[in-house]
Amino acid sequence: MQETKQIVTNSKVKDSGAKIIFDEPILVAQFLRDYVDLPYMKNVRPEDIEDVSEQYVPLFAEERNSDRVKKIRVQEGNPFFLVSLIEHKTKVEYNVAMQIFRYIVYIWETYEKEMESKHPGISRLKDFKYPPVLPIVYYEGSDSWTVPLDFKSRIYHGDVFAKYIPDFQYYLVPICKYTNEELLEKADEISLVMLINKLQTSDDVRMFRELPAEQLEAILSDTPPHLMTIIMSILMAYLLKLNVPVDEAENLVGKVKEKKMAELFANMEHMDIQAERRNTAEQRQRAEWAEERAEQAEKRAEQAELRELQRIRNLMKNVSCTAESAMDMLGISAEEQELYLAKL
Repeated sequence: MQETKQIVTNSKVKDSGAKIIFDEPILVAQFLRDYVDLPYMKNVRPEDIEDVSEQYVPLFAEERNSDRVKKIRVQEGNPFFLVSLIEHKTKVEYNVAMQIFRYIVYIWETYEKEMESKHPGISRLKDFKYPPVLPIVYYEGSDSWTVPLDFKSRIYHGDVFAKYIPDFQYYLVPICKYTNEELLEKADEISLVMLINKLQTSDDVRMFRELPAEQLEAILSDTPPHLMTIIMSILMAYLLKLNVPVDEAENLVGKVKEKKMAELFANMEHMDIQAERRNTAEQRQRAEWAEERAEQAEKRAEQAELRELQRIRNLMKNVSCTAESAMDMLGISAEEQELYLAKL
């Protein structure tokens, strides 16, 4: 079995978490069976899944290097397969359909080249067909996904020209639409990972702690060591995202390794402490901004005073009058005159 990388190296922690998840065939198989309502997916096994993401590296950017392309054999003894494109998102992105369209075309072009290298001229034959591509958007954000699922919506007058433009829909799996109970009901490792990735606020953490520990521990009872490592990595990525100190994060992650979910819940209070730390940091930032604004206001007042003093001096020079007379002509109050006299 391929060794699982335990170190989160990507500069975007959430992306790293998704990369770890969808690099593991067992978790991918669970994900497709549990959360993709397609008959071909109901009996997919880890051994049916081949990762072919490396063929599409030119399409991957740093911000999307958690996307994965899987070649899935969906029928025993049959060469028919589909390609599952798993696009990972942490926030709403309105051009996702175009991103997916580029992937799909590139996948088909790559397939055609592979077949042509084996059987020259095959793509020009009547019976030649391209494999179906199932585009999936795995969305971890807390905001509602308000992006249309179809490609046609990105085209001017898409309805009018529907017959003449490529059109498809992507399959959306938004974590925020599943309740904790619905995820827990699946009783497998991918759902436990999704429960962790679903955490966004202190309220989410509180509800997470309220889940029956015995059900979570039952999920982990037969979890193989390499999957346990992945779950620990996902939890660590989440804790580091919250800026939980490394020693505290390691202590929490250790509870998962020991399969002591009840103790994990008790120690999750550290996350709430981190929320308070962030609040304190925000208050400190607001105080710094207020101080900066006060300094700017003071500078503006000093500049206004210098301009007024110059007006007084210019008037005294032009009409050969005293400072008091000049300030009277300028309509300066008696109180202000006392202040300016000391500086003239």
